[in-house]
Formats: sequence, C-alpha cells, structure tokens
Amino acid sequence: MADLIIRSAEIIDGTGKPAFAADVAIDGERVTAIGDLAGLSAREQIDAEGLTLAPGFIDAHTHDDRAILEGAPRMLCKLSQGITTVVVGNCGISLAPVAFDRRPPAPLDLLGDERWWTFDSFAAYAERLAATPPAVNAYALIGHMPLRYEAMRGDTARAATPAEIAHMKARLDRALEQGASGFSTGLWYVPSKEAGTDEVIELARGLSKHGAIYTTHLRDEGDAVEAAVEEALLIGRDAPAPVVISHHKCTAPENFGKSRTTLAMIDAAAARNPVGLDAYPYSASSTTLRPDLVRPNIRACIAWSVPYPEFVGRDLADIAREWNLPLAEAAQRLLPAGAVYFSMDEGEVQRILSHRLTMIGSDGLPHDERPHPRLWGAFPRVLGHYVREVGLFDLPTAVHKMTGLTAATFGIADRGVLREGAYADLALFDARRIADRADYDEPTRLSAGIIATWVNGRLAYREDRGVTGYCAGRLIRRSRLC
Repeated sequence: MADLIIRSAEIIDGTGKPAFAADVAIDGERVTAIGDLAGLSAREQIDAEGLTLAPGFIDAHTHDDRAILEGAPRMLCKLSQGITTVVVGNCGISLAPVAFDRRPPAPLDLLGDERWWTFDSFAAYAERLAATPPAVNAYALIGHMPLRYEAMRGDTARAATPAEIAHMKARLDRALEQGASGFSTGLWYVPSKEAGTDEVIELARGLSKHGAIYTTHLRDEGDAVEAAVEEALLIGRDAPAPVVISHHKCTAPENFGKSRTTLAMIDAAAARNPVGLDAYPYSASSTTLRPDLVRPNIRACIAWSVPYPEFVGRDLADIAREWNLPLAEAAQRLLPAGAVYFSMDEGEVQRILSHRLTMIGSDGLPHDERPHPRLWGAFPRVLGHYVREVGLFDLPTAVHKMTGLTAATFGIADRGVLREGAYADLALFDARRIADRADYDEPTRLSAGIIATWVNGRLAYREDRGVTGYCAGRLIRRSRLC
C-alpha cells in the first residue's frame, strides 16, 4: 500500500519528452511507481484526470536566503507557483558566511538590516535550516560581496590585495566544505565593481575540488554586455568551473538585439565548458535604486525606500517633478531604496527564453515593500502566457526549463525529473487555466491553476486552502554525478 497515488494524470516528466497518461505512487519522500497502478491501493488517492503532473519547479535564481528562514506563509509566493526548490545566494549576495553589526551596504541590504546578518559561517546557516526546516528545498551559493567586504574591511572601491584574496578564498573554501554548492558574483554592483577578472578567477579556482559551480550577475548588461559575457565565460574556462549567467538580458534601447551575439557566444563556449543561463519572463527588471544609472527614457518605479516609504509604487520621474529636482538627485534623496526598471525589449526577452540552455528563474525580491510581480507569477506566466497564449514553446519544453534542465545545470540529483526513485517534489496544475495574476499594480496576487504542490512527499500547498503548514524542505547540495 502506497502513502499516496495520484491517478490518471498527464505526466510531463521534466526531460522535455511528450506528455503521457499514468498513475504515480508515493511512499514517504520518494516516487515509487509510475504507470497503470489499478492494482495498487493507497492511504490517500487523488483523481487528476484532466490535470498535468510535473516535477516540482526549481527556481534557478532567487534572493530567498532570509525568506526560507521565515516559515511556510512567507514561501506562499513560491509554493503557489509549484516551486519546490530555490537557488539562493545569487548576484554575489548571500546571508552567510559573514555577519554585520550594522545595516550592510547596498545591495546586501536587499536581504534585510543587521538583525538578519547574524550567520558568521555557512555552518551556522545550515544548522538553522536543519533545526527549522524550510517550506521548500534550498540550494545555496556563497556571494562574493560579503566575502569582499569582510576581507577588505569595507574598503571595496579598489582592487583586493593578494592577502585579501587569500582571506576570501579561505572563507569560500570553508563554506563549500560546510554545505554550500557554489560561488556567485555581482560585478555590476559597487562592492564588487572594482574586483578584476584575475581576482574572480583566483577565487573560482577553488571550486573544482568541491565540484562547485560559478554563477554571475554580469559586470554589464547594457553597452558592454558582450564583453561581460566574454569575461564570465573566461572565468569559467580558466577556473575551471561550470558557469551560469544570471538573469540574462540586454538593457536600454540602444542595446536591444545584442542577445543574438551573446547567445552565440554562450553556444560556442558551451561546446568546451558547461555553461547555463537563466531568465525571467518579463521586460522589466528590479534591484536597488542607482542614482548614477537613472535616465529619462527608462521608467523607474519605486519598490521600497527607507526614508520615504510613502513614495513606494510611485514613478521616479513624478517624484522628481514634485521635488523640482533632476532624476539623479531625486533618486539620491530616496536612498536606501529599490526600483523596478522598464528597460528591456519583449522580443529580446522571448529570444533569450527560447534558447536551449535557458532555465527559468524568478529573481524575485521577497522583502521589497512593493515587489516586482515576478516574485509571485514568473512560473505560471511561462506556462500560461508564453506557452498557451504566445506559443513560444510547447509545454514539455517549458517544464524542462523549470525542472530537468535546471537540475542538470546545477547538479541537483534525484530532483527535476518525475521517475521512480526520485524525490516526490511535485506540481499538479491545470494547463488550460494556469496563469499569472500578479502585475505591476497588484504584484502579490496569487496565480491561478496550480492545484497542489508537494515537497519531499508532503503536501505543502493546495489551491483551495493555501499553504498547509508542512515544512518538509531541506538544504541540498550539488552532486558531482549530475
């Protein structure tokens, strides 16, 4: 007798293969049988006729380092999308292994003020996850920025010395020993902007002995995006280490179309070294507010502001007019702050999403007062808007980009595929009505069509009642076998 049998579902197994009809049996935290299970009984059965069952979705790019510590209600934004695993520590920003006794500099403060920066080792962070299991599985990267800030004692507007690089490398190596799976950089951001390519290569050279991965928010996603992609690929080649280019995009009108070149570069490099990329299905981005980068032909909407919370949701241009200030000065007055930037081209977004190596990542910022809607709607948006309405790719391809491709790229064993013996991370959805409902005006609305989400065999979310309260997630590590 099985614990659970989901009967008569259309199975999309995460490999990209066409759907097929079958029953699925679960015992404990694993899938134990797939096929015609009419002769098998179970303690619980679900009739899934007319519904699609897929591996639980893996969010390739998140900033959920803190959110996963805050319980199931905080993770409703992910479970309601069918997400069962999140990759944290992206863009050079990770909540461990450095503690702060005051508010950290931007963009580290996207994860909160000093009250949350208490983990002075990755082991301490891992122990917290073990003691208070998260609602989803977590795969953790170590960010460059906290390592750099600690080693250089806050003086990051310069190149690091050999001794400082050695300090960072030792800290990174220790964190990888303690359960982290890779190293991330955010070379576009001020704390890492002055880090040279040689510094990053030297740090990345320690990854191979751990079988770890390198991910990067490129040094530039606009005018110099081709050079930034070339740098990322060079780092991966010289380390050597698998590379993931985070939230790939080409920003600002003068750069639209450059993805034709960058994607060709990625294809060429992938023939020699493992390379991946992720993207979110929107033409607007979101991060900290940068006064040096605001411009009149790119709309910016305030997502949060410490000194002026009343301006959340307002356009920066309107605030600047109200204050009778230039855009950059108005932005400076709002700091610390974050914004949504309408800086991308829809055709470019579709070209990148369609690429054979592109995984889906939300890049949501769960602690923004008014977040980008990608936090709540990215995955249903792909399945609803881009599959059913636009026809950008078929449903098995879309699911593969959310599951099997992501698991293979990050080296996540026994997840991302629906097969016997795999972990029972599952998403049950109605392909006819799945849709994102979060938008820029109401960014936290629940998506439609995700019927249920299971994490390690436990029901974590139901559309008709929300989160169940079960927190069956765990810290997972990169496997050398994938």
